[in-house]
Amino acid sequence: MHDCGADHASTVPVHEIFQSQTVWRGEVEVFDLTGHPKAKRAYALSHLDEPDDSGERFVAVLEIPPFVDAVTAVRVQIVKDVRGKK
Repeated sequence: MHDCGADHASTVPVHEIFQSQTVWRGEVEVFDLTGHPKAKRAYALSHLDEPDDSGERFVAVLEIPPFVDAVTAVRVQIVKDVRGKK
């Protein structure tokens, strides 16, 4: 996806809560990148998609600020998805 090499480094569990409600819970796969001009890491996650949550969407996020770890990758993706639905 990002035209570089990637080696799986770890799996990070993330549970994101907003106003006492779970907005995302799952595992984020962390990859060490080789050959990318800007990022040394990437975070991959999936979430349910479609109006009835019947599909699954996969997202790969490069570790470029504001994405600095698995949690911020999830948080920024949630905001992006919410804004896209408006």
